[in-house]
Amino acid sequence: MTDLYGSDLGEVPFTRLCGGNQQNEDGESCVLIAPIPGVSDAFAVRDSKNPDAGTLRFTGDELRAAGVATI
Repeated sequence: MTDLYGSDLGEVPFTRLCGGNQQNEDGESCVLIAPIPGVSDAFAVRDSKNPDAGTLRFTGDELRAAGVATI
């Protein structure tokens, strides 16, 4: 098994994904997602409103099982 937290994200560009509620953009549920460099089908996820709070990492299978479409 690959250690997803052992890979350096460097300056990887994150893409904003939103959805889940029908409010205006300020109230919409959004995350930032980016593929983890050098790891196949693995992603880093951040809170779009507080990206400095930390980054979680998931396999593509884990995200898809939670209903998140991977990029």
